[in-house]
Amino acid sequence: MVYLDNNATTPLDPAVADKMTAYLREHFGNPSSLYPIGRAAKDMINEARENVAAALGAPKASVYFTGSGTESDNQAILGVLDALPDKKEFVTSTIEHPAVRETALYLESKGYRVTHVPVDATGTIDLDALRDAVTPQTALVSVMHANNEIGTIEPIADVVRIAREKGALVHTDSVQTFGKIAFRVDDLGVDLCSVSSHKIYGPKGVGALYVRKGTPIRPFLHGGHQERGLRAGTENTVGIVGFGEAARILPLRLEEDKIRLTRLAGRLKSGLEAAVPKIRFNGHPVNRIPSTLSCAFLGLESEAILLSLATLGIYVSTGSACSEDSDEVSHVLTSIGLRPEFARSTVRMSLGRFNTDDDVDIVLRELPGIVTKLRKISTWDPDEF
Repeated sequence: MVYLDNNATTPLDPAVADKMTAYLREHFGNPSSLYPIGRAAKDMINEARENVAAALGAPKASVYFTGSGTESDNQAILGVLDALPDKKEFVTSTIEHPAVRETALYLESKGYRVTHVPVDATGTIDLDALRDAVTPQTALVSVMHANNEIGTIEPIADVVRIAREKGALVHTDSVQTFGKIAFRVDDLGVDLCSVSSHKIYGPKGVGALYVRKGTPIRPFLHGGHQERGLRAGTENTVGIVGFGEAARILPLRLEEDKIRLTRLAGRLKSGLEAAVPKIRFNGHPVNRIPSTLSCAFLGLESEAILLSLATLGIYVSTGSACSEDSDEVSHVLTSIGLRPEFARSTVRMSLGRFNTDDDVDIVLRELPGIVTKLRKISTWDPDEF
């Protein structure tokens, strides 16, 4: 198997699996219980919180565990707007993950004024348009740190500066940058930041939300007092333990992973450019997650490429895993100005910690032939592209 869909999810790191297995065998107490086995579980959650906070460069008390990156996004947006009932404006970008995009549509249905700020052809947010969009009535600006489909990294510090001019708070979805590039939440300057375990070689079903001290926010799940009253419900303790271990490993591997994956992705990109005519790479050429390649094989349907590769045990994607079963053209690709036929021909390849040079060699051996074969049986006209 050659797995090149690490932006959708990553394999569990063996050290994380070991930590979780040990927990499953030895601990079952409810973290809210006061007797020793409950306190032991609470201690393990607090250890995990310390690890996630350290990886974010944040105080431990500012990190809250959730059930996913999507829940973190929803908690950030809905929680802040609920805490600021007199401000009825929300600003975001046109290329957000569905977790933010769909929440914005929900807010519109509830009477909020929502502004979707455009991006340029590289996927970078238009800061002048952002400045025009933010008003004194804007409660929150939410702009993703890096796009999950094309890898473009957004100028979050500039976004924060513009939002501050009008008194707005800022949230960023950092699910795709956490573990891929080095950053500290204080350097970004954001008030809220969402991350997810299964994108950093941890388990699925657990995420985290950073909330800067003093940020107004209310829970949208109601029940018990877990997570200091922000997120009700018995904690997914084994998932949190795994997330904490993945976060502990993260800074130890970050630079090594980045250097190696930049090299592997560079080999893959240059090899495809040399072997496949009429190929286009999407996203910013420099300000990007280096391990993410979004490439349009002009004249073809991306699903045909994906399925052909899958028969050989090579797994890629057509975009966001959260919208793979939708027939709609990617809103990210149309937002950067791609014609629909270009967007429909786009495949995303995202490399991760466990990919090797052999994986790249296999793709470069198989993919050009697949493209040639599919183009022979398609109705595409090279002169149109």
